[in-house]
Amino acid sequence: MIRPVIGAVVNLRRLRQLTYSMDSRALSKALMQRTSELATPRNNALTEGDLDIQSFRPSRVDIDIEALASNVRLIKARVGADTGIMAVVKANAYGHGAVTVSRAALRNGADCLAVANMAEAVQLRRAGIVAPILLLSYLPVDAVAVALQYDITVSLFDQQQAARFDFVARGAGGMLKTHIKVDSGMGRLGILPHDAAALATHLRSCEAIQVDGIYTHFSVADEDPHYTAQQRATFEYAVATMREAGCAFRYVHTANSAATVNPAAGGFNLVRPGLLIYGLKPCESATSLEGLQPVMSWKTVIAQVKTLPPNSPVGYGNSYRTRGEEKIAVLPVGYADGLRRSPRSWREVLVHGRRAPLVGRVSMEKTTIDVSHIPDAIAGDEVVLLGKQGDDEISADEVAAWIDSINYEVLSTILPRVPRI
Repeated sequence: MIRPVIGAVVNLRRLRQLTYSMDSRALSKALMQRTSELATPRNNALTEGDLDIQSFRPSRVDIDIEALASNVRLIKARVGADTGIMAVVKANAYGHGAVTVSRAALRNGADCLAVANMAEAVQLRRAGIVAPILLLSYLPVDAVAVALQYDITVSLFDQQQAARFDFVARGAGGMLKTHIKVDSGMGRLGILPHDAAALATHLRSCEAIQVDGIYTHFSVADEDPHYTAQQRATFEYAVATMREAGCAFRYVHTANSAATVNPAAGGFNLVRPGLLIYGLKPCESATSLEGLQPVMSWKTVIAQVKTLPPNSPVGYGNSYRTRGEEKIAVLPVGYADGLRRSPRSWREVLVHGRRAPLVGRVSMEKTTIDVSHIPDAIAGDEVVLLGKQGDDEISADEVAAWIDSINYEVLSTILPRVPRI
């Protein structure tokens, strides 16, 4: 019923582009028509949730679903038909949009999903996703009933935790699905190998806990094959110990993205790729898959262009002053969108396929760039913060080097208020 209105709002992006090329009479007519569309009694009755109000935002993250689908198929071809894929979609699928990514991954070879917390899991269930979902991190005991309600598999890594989970699950009349998490040498969540036998013995008395799998996480699979081999051996010892004590496991898994493409680190029946799905490598030295494609790009537009005389301050603190006459463009994007302000920020963006440096401090929702060398830059022009434009590309790896971080952070810290298209 509201589809025509949504279409009108989506078309606003085209209208904005036209405002910089239309004469005043044509522009006035277009704006009056747009105002009339939104002023009808039917449209006035619509709430914000009915309108695609995100289309009013001047910045957006473009998600290439075809690239993501291709990446998943490449991973499937790499691991083979007998090995399942657990697509890691935590943190809103590393900023890509968990629901959209999950659906695409499952259509193209993924068998199940992994998230970080119950809110992420429930979001997927409420979106109609029925595939198995593993919660990788800590689950408060009072959320066990929710896990049962939504059929979420949880991580188990402690005997006392198992006792509490079993008590609550029995009271709720359900059977809680779990995967055992082993700390094989990373020092984070996980049962220590010398405690594995005791946990297995205790689980025999748990009436409402179903153990479906066991897993660990490699800390340096992308850097140190010797330590990764040690972790693998430690994990295999824990698996054998628990099996001897009566545990049976449908799934055994260790491989994150780095280990998924490393034959020496794999060998079990499930892999957990995260960054690979999104077309990136865990680090520059890591092995990758030929043909992977980055999935995300981040774009905004030029809001204003002005020419400033020499020694003009730009931005808060007057930290930048023009060295000569400079053409400055203002971008409607800032640290409230995820464009880091300090201690280091983006160095450059792409305008007309050419690099333009950031100048001055990044503000909450504005950033300034020097386009003196791009004489035809005007308000309304597309600006690429992450991704390709023309023959050039600003990659997540390059940005990570600028801000002294990793490509994971570059992707996942673009805030949800920036619409994913």
